[in-house]
Amino acid sequence: MTADTPVRPVRTSPLHTWGETFASLPGGLRVRELPFLTQLTLRVTPGSPAARAVEKHLGHALPGACRAHLDADVKALWLGPDEWLLVAPADRAEELTAGLRAAIGDEFATVTDTSAQRTVLSLTGDLVPDILAHGCALDLVPRGAGAGACHTTLLAQAGVTLVVREEGPHSVWLLVRSSFAAYLAAWLVDACVEYGDGTAHGEHGGGT
Repeated sequence: MTADTPVRPVRTSPLHTWGETFASLPGGLRVRELPFLTQLTLRVTPGSPAARAVEKHLGHALPGACRAHLDADVKALWLGPDEWLLVAPADRAEELTAGLRAAIGDEFATVTDTSAQRTVLSLTGDLVPDILAHGCALDLVPRGAGAGACHTTLLAQAGVTLVVREEGPHSVWLLVRSSFAAYLAAWLVDACVEYGDGTAHGEHGGGT
């Protein structure tokens, strides 16, 4: 007799069923989910020994207000005066957390794995600024939305962290709570209707 092999649950992202719907959006907007990215919340006083230790470990400075450092494997997004979100490829949370905590040592700072809290939507294309304008109060014309801009704001009444990856903005990341991801995806589909033939509207079970 052999012991039963435990069955591990299948890991699924909040928007794993939305690929076909996203593929049917107008050509000026491409939407895809970036699931399972490592996301660590860092709380540290800017300029402190702990902050300097973190920066040395990361190999770059922590960005200032409303900015993101994107030119690195571990990206840093400013969330508040003493708070950043560190975003890295999947399955790096344990290694990155351990390395940061070792670098910080006895200095005061916290590193918390919050990877499961949010998923990331990547939006690219010429329609990005027009679509965002339907539900976001931020001024996202090029002069206010240069590459590296990072804002925690509301999009269609859902809290998001909006990161501009290409000026325009023609490429952005939207970091949204997992529980709001389907709502935001449905809103994006609905906001696209006037820009295409409407075939994407209402086709997904999660849409409105």
